[in-house]
Amino acid sequence: MKLAKGSTPWVSVPMLLTAFLAAAGNWYMSAVAMAGLVFMIFFHRDPDRIPLGDGMLSPADGKVILAAPDRVTVFMGPSNVHVNRAPLDSLVRNIEYQKGTHMPAFMNRAASNQQSRMQLETDDGSMELRQITGALVRKIVCYVQPGDRVLRGERIGMIRFGSRVEVSIPEGYSLRVIKGDKVKAGETVIAVRSS
Repeated sequence: MKLAKGSTPWVSVPMLLTAFLAAAGNWYMSAVAMAGLVFMIFFHRDPDRIPLGDGMLSPADGKVILAAPDRVTVFMGPSNVHVNRAPLDSLVRNIEYQKGTHMPAFMNRAASNQQSRMQLETDDGSMELRQITGALVRKIVCYVQPGDRVLRGERIGMIRFGSRVEVSIPEGYSLRVIKGDKVKAGETVIAVRSS
């Protein structure tokens, strides 16, 4: 199983703790540490994805909690893959970090949470992708930097432990998802060029 970039410290600690506790003969606590290890491996998994058609891809795994003509918001629950992907071929123009509140990611008020705002330039115009943290660990990891060119479906970052991703829809695109749909990053088409 492939793990997300930067996951080694998150996986190593429970792995070493499991081994140490087992060697010390503390089987109960070793089992607890092993459960933590399994969770960390599951949470940091990073499967390969193949787009299911042409158009703009979902930047995140999860449930669509907002589907408006100009933007889509995806809530990532604990069981979703938390690696984010580029919706379209783009040039990363700017990445801006914004401090904010720490509301649970599924709430509307989470739009004011700590976040990373990524300005992307596509062949169809500019677009903004916001990685928004949740109430817990609140760690945003960007794999890209301004000036980078990214391909549609390419890994661009990760948000740890409860979060959401919001992406603006370029002009000339029409939605292919509705509120409540389940989507997969780099695989599910969320909008197509309408002209």
